[in-house]
Amino acid sequence: MTLQDIRILASKGEGLKIEFKKKATYPEKIVRELIALANTVGGNLLIGVDDDGTVSGQRFIEEEIFVMEKAIRELIFPQLAYEVFLIKLNEKKGVAVFKIPLSSDRPHYLKEKDRKQAFIRVADRSVQASREVWEVLRRGKAQRDTIFTYSWKEELLMKAMQETGKITLKEYALLAKLPKFIASKTLVRLVLANVLVIHPQEADDIFTLKETGA
Repeated sequence: MTLQDIRILASKGEGLKIEFKKKATYPEKIVRELIALANTVGGNLLIGVDDDGTVSGQRFIEEEIFVMEKAIRELIFPQLAYEVFLIKLNEKKGVAVFKIPLSSDRPHYLKEKDRKQAFIRVADRSVQASREVWEVLRRGKAQRDTIFTYSWKEELLMKAMQETGKITLKEYALLAKLPKFIASKTLVRLVLANVLVIHPQEADDIFTLKETGA
């Protein structure tokens, strides 16, 4: 990777596949961005680039890389595969690029005490994954045909979806008068069966009908 490559990446601005950090001040927070990229579509984390895309570089960039690699080893589970590139701007400053592929080991998560937190990318932000997104990530890796029986729960859901075009877990649980965990399982099962699509959000995820080809 060259300095020209860095400038091209930076010129695109932050988005689904790219995140900028001026420096690795809080590595325990920055690893959330790496987890989100690995769990969603992959992408790049650039250290030494301002929020506005200015490639300003960072002094002692080797130390920034050391700090980040230590955090990746110690905080991310399962182990995250990545590549790191160091590009010098001059004798004193450089930029680091952490290239993260879409992981076959997803969902990756951050472990804090007894709590596991997975993150995903929503537009240019990294947000905590809901239980439903976690399950879709976990079970969707080895895609198999999902077989289920259509019951009144699914029929009620399909009718509501045809009327409104979308639904949330809370709305479905209230509509069907179901415990939240049963409504959740139903929605996840239909996503895995390619009947529904889950659209992760910062608040409530949105479920829509999967469009079928002609």
